[in-house]
Amino acid sequence: MHLIVGLGNPGDKYRHNRHNIGFMAVDAIARRHNFPGFREKFQGLISEGTIDGEKVLLLKPQTYMNSSGDSVQAATKFYKLGPTDVSVLYDEIDLAPGKTRVKVGGGNGGHNGLRSIDPQIGLGYRRIRLGVGHPGHKDLVMPHVLGDFSRAEQAWLVPLLDAVADNAAMIVKGDDNGLMNKLALAVQGDGAERAQRPDTADPTRKKAPAQSHIRAARPTQPQAQVPETGPMADMLKKLFGKKD
Repeated sequence: MHLIVGLGNPGDKYRHNRHNIGFMAVDAIARRHNFPGFREKFQGLISEGTIDGEKVLLLKPQTYMNSSGDSVQAATKFYKLGPTDVSVLYDEIDLAPGKTRVKVGGGNGGHNGLRSIDPQIGLGYRRIRLGVGHPGHKDLVMPHVLGDFSRAEQAWLVPLLDAVADNAAMIVKGDDNGLMNKLALAVQGDGAERAQRPDTADPTRKKAPAQSHIRAARPTQPQAQVPETGPMADMLKKLFGKKD
């Protein structure tokens, strides 16, 4: 069994906070892979199912962020899981919005959820950091993470959560590099799609031949009219000969 933990705070007040992106990711996985409804256990909400043939337990600790380790430790103890059987998804202010990093082991980076988990199950679990950006000053960090995602942020948040759900098998199998690549491509997808669009709304319309920058810069001049009669016409006929 693999335990996938999403970190956040319980209750409607925090539901859409940046700090709750871990909960959002676990919910997306549950929906995509048809997990049953969450139920209360281990001081959290759990749901059991399978992903790519592997048994998976999804956990959303309900102990509030600073005590997340109590719930995680209870689940790992019951199922006799080691740190390598655990993956934790959480918000990371030191990553740009939509950026992700996946790593086994390491420090807590000042994240209170990890600070609670580390001493209770050990350091060797997978950390899936989901970037929410930094507000620019340390005094603004708390209102930033406890603030709701803006409408503009949905442009990267929705594709990111969808990609986490689509590629949850990579979490279970420990394909960290593959997972990071998939998540990065998902967030960049909108820009890549725009780059591939035709220059015109009608892709069947032929483009005009390209001009050199010199020719394109020249103003269009009306062509001079050659007189058919008069002294100028007589002179031109003598020089170039009269055409039939």
